[in-house]
Amino acid sequence: MEDGTNDDGTPPAAGSGPDAARPKRPQKVYTLVVEVGRKAGDGLPEKATGAGLVVYASGVDEAEAVRETVAILKEADLAPLEVTGHGTLEDRLKAGDEIDPDEQALMMRALAENSVIVAEMTPFFD
Repeated sequence: MEDGTNDDGTPPAAGSGPDAARPKRPQKVYTLVVEVGRKAGDGLPEKATGAGLVVYASGVDEAEAVRETVAILKEADLAPLEVTGHGTLEDRLKAGDEIDPDEQALMMRALAENSVIVAEMTPFFD
């Protein structure tokens, strides 16, 4: 019915409607390496030409994690130039990467908070 009720006047069941057919995709955490250039107010050392960042970002897929990361870095007055994805924790373990407990804890924090965490920032100099 047009008033949002069923034919018998009762409210629709929870989980019904146009979005009910689409199951919610789980969030995963992706390891990203981001190269940033210089921008006024970026907080990088005076003579730095840019920086490399290791980032853990949550998303339903890597593309979403990259979009969220770039948006947040731009809000922080950084100038993202290139993003390279290194996959999820599972992908990295399958590839033979050794991931220490501190790094895994940051990944789990990014997942729990649905956030972007910059784990490391290394300034570049000529």
